[in-house]
Amino acid sequence: MPTDAPDALAEAPRILPGLDDVNRPFWTGGARGELMIQRCGGCGRFVHPPVSECPDCGGELRAEPVSGRGTVFTFTVNRHPFNPEVPLPYVIAIVELVEQADLRVVTNLVDCDPESVEIGMPVRVAFEDRGEIFVPVFVPDPDARD
Repeated sequence: MPTDAPDALAEAPRILPGLDDVNRPFWTGGARGELMIQRCGGCGRFVHPPVSECPDCGGELRAEPVSGRGTVFTFTVNRHPFNPEVPLPYVIAIVELVEQADLRVVTNLVDCDPESVEIGMPVRVAFEDRGEIFVPVFVPDPDARD
């Protein structure tokens, strides 16, 4: 998996999350090029965003690496300058990961023309290195197999 996102958005300021024991693997796994998603030891279900116990069975969750591959579930192209330091336009998307139906990550799509984004488009993870935090973003995946 790529460890850096080449898009101009990668240089833009971001509000970074506070790290805790529950979310740390998700936000720091990119240092190793891994997208870390919690999985229940009881029922085997992947869970995102990070929580303290499985919402289905109450089981213990452990973060594990996933493929980083998925498809665009939905998206919007932002053209409004909420922060003048963030280059426009940019894509905000929900990506459904291939590991499980309904396993979705809110993210930015980078390194692509916003007008080319489509629902169902195959994507793969990349990471913006923000020091201790590696923000998962997604890029088009032209090598994805059907």
